[in-house]
Amino acid sequence: MEKNYSETRAEILKELDGLRVEVDVERNIGFIYLERPPLNIVSYKGRAQIRAIIECMDEDPDVGVIVIRGANGVYTSGGDVKAFPDIPFDGMSDLAWNIAAPERASKPVIAALEKYAFGVGFELAMACDFRLATEETLFALPEINLGEMPGSGGSVRVVKIAGLTRAKDMVMLGKRISASDAKDWGLITEVVKDSEAMDALIEEYASSLNSKPPLALRALKRVLNSVYDTSLKVALDIEGHSYEKLRSTKDYAEGLKAFSEKRKPVYRGK
Repeated sequence: MEKNYSETRAEILKELDGLRVEVDVERNIGFIYLERPPLNIVSYKGRAQIRAIIECMDEDPDVGVIVIRGANGVYTSGGDVKAFPDIPFDGMSDLAWNIAAPERASKPVIAALEKYAFGVGFELAMACDFRLATEETLFALPEINLGEMPGSGGSVRVVKIAGLTRAKDMVMLGKRISASDAKDWGLITEVVKDSEAMDALIEEYASSLNSKPPLALRALKRVLNSVYDTSLKVALDIEGHSYEKLRSTKDYAEGLKAFSEKRKPVYRGK
């Protein structure tokens, strides 16, 4: 008998490989920690598990915002390079699908980047909606130095966000980019001083996002993500239809009422 998707996902999550999951019900945040000290490298198995965890959180009513972060003040130095030769050749062409899970999630996903954001870790962050970094964080797609190239969407996303010239300079040379340059290039959203400031910034972003109407937030994420992959006409159609549907929601009615009554709205995702 063929297993259904939920059974397959449950199997993936049985023994987490270098990952830790926490759900803060009171704050409505789901945390995914990369946790393989000292540099929190991401295994091949871990990539599929990250996808499965994000998919679970996307369906979890106790999670409004998903946060991906490294344990002990380090995001990640990248993939488990030494184990790559043991992976079958036909298992590597779809790596970008797992790593793109934050982009496919209907809920907002935040990447909190500290110390190193290299290789697959940076690729994962690029698929997130918000990328927050500490001042000392370095960014790189160094695969060219191993005789390879990025295989989980990183090179493509750098081009789309930072442009072809900068992407070639960064990726073809395997350069390490500072947080300041990454911010200037549009690769990250905001830079803070240190891990303590990062804690406060995550709280600020998550709290703000959780206060927004969930249905409108999800529709807006879908519209914004569609712009890169469609023509202007199609993107405008998606925006228009989404806007039209949201007008019939209870959240929209609540937003209008709260505006008239000069109070903060209370959204229910309905």
